[in-house]
Amino acid sequence: MIKLSVLDQSPIRAGGAHQDAVNETLELAKAADRLGYHRYWVAEHHNSGGLACTAPEILISRIASITEKLRVGSGGVMLSHYSPLKVAETFRMLETLFPGRIDLGIGRAPGTDRQTASALRPASDGWGAEQFPDQVADVISFINDQIDSQHPHASVHALPAGPTCPPIWLLGSSGQSAALAAHFGCAFSFAHFINHRGGPAVMQAYRERFRPSSELTTPAGSIGVFVLCAETDAEAQRLCASRDLWRLRVDQGNMGPFPSIEEALAYPYSDTERAQVTVNQQRQVVGSPDRVRDELMQLCDLYGVDELVVLTICYDFAPRLRSYELLAEAFSVSS
Repeated sequence: MIKLSVLDQSPIRAGGAHQDAVNETLELAKAADRLGYHRYWVAEHHNSGGLACTAPEILISRIASITEKLRVGSGGVMLSHYSPLKVAETFRMLETLFPGRIDLGIGRAPGTDRQTASALRPASDGWGAEQFPDQVADVISFINDQIDSQHPHASVHALPAGPTCPPIWLLGSSGQSAALAAHFGCAFSFAHFINHRGGPAVMQAYRERFRPSSELTTPAGSIGVFVLCAETDAEAQRLCASRDLWRLRVDQGNMGPFPSIEEALAYPYSDTERAQVTVNQQRQVVGSPDRVRDELMQLCDLYGVDELVVLTICYDFAPRLRSYELLAEAFSVSS
């Protein structure tokens, strides 16, 4: 049976307020809980005019407090910006508040531009990718209270202590995070919505190289997919025009809000831009419920996974919510 989960980037629409984006995240989380979705992950982005969540740990706490059954987590915390101890402490506190319901998803990408990344962690070069493996190791050690006796911070403990720990997921769109997840015995989620090439091979390599850990004895994988589902293929494509134009603008260095459908449909695409949109569309699943279900099942077979983490964005909230409802119906998910 396929498990459906949610990845929410808290999109900001043109002409809308940042508060609207956050409020819609909360409304969507309550709906996902009611509809029977498995997890609800919130993303981390900074200095973006199109994505509102800069502090996933705060949203996680709020979402967990207004839902009952969902696992709630980060998709993900951009670890290069932070102290591993502080991340471990934050998620141990969340686990204490909501035992058995918290996930710690960790990303390697900065989730922003270099200047903003440098402002987040002034002592770094703005990216910090070379420290990432050591940071992951430290987060795992701190959150499980298993710091090696030879570690410089062996006497430090991430509190509050408790009987359970949030599971750690490494998130990625290439083989690097998959290799780390296999090495450390963590779960791994591949971002198909970022990179549609080579993902099944990356997931297979993760499974083959997986080393059992105290927290996870067998590999656990999922894929993050952009999905937009509507009553008809034509309506789904119309709704997706907004995201298509926004994604093109991001590729061009413009991180502004999501344009209206009217603006997107009227946009005078050049041949080069139209070709880029076509490429981008290859990593999304858009259409009627039957078409979407069939394409997603094919992806699950290709990747060898049984969990889809679904990202859905369109200009208005009502069709975004409806997309998740239709998807739950198509997969016969029940609360």
